[in-house]
Amino acid sequence: MAKQKKSTPVNETLLLNIREALMNREHVVEKSMFGGICFMVNDKMCICVRGDHMMCRVGPEDYETYLEERGCEPMVHGGRLMKGYIYVYEEGYKRATDFRKWIHRALAYNDKL
Repeated sequence: MAKQKKSTPVNETLLLNIREALMNREHVVEKSMFGGICFMVNDKMCICVRGDHMMCRVGPEDYETYLEERGCEPMVHGGRLMKGYIYVYEEGYKRATDFRKWIHRALAYNDKL
């Protein structure tokens, strides 16, 4: 029998903050993915919550620059680097201005797709 991965509880406050940030946006759907909750915007993965961090799809153009900011690291899934996707930990989004900045970046890239 295969072992099931233990899922990390989702930070409900972070989840609610993202829901609020996206509430006036059209075509937003929540899906369970990557052991957390992902927000699909216009049928494209945009922002996810897993545990106490969020994943932001920011695209490859500014990816390296964004990784230099505090509380960030590249997304690795299944041992593979997912360039253009960044995990942002609490220290990177705890200030309201930082949180809004990450939401804006993810939505701006989503709008380009």
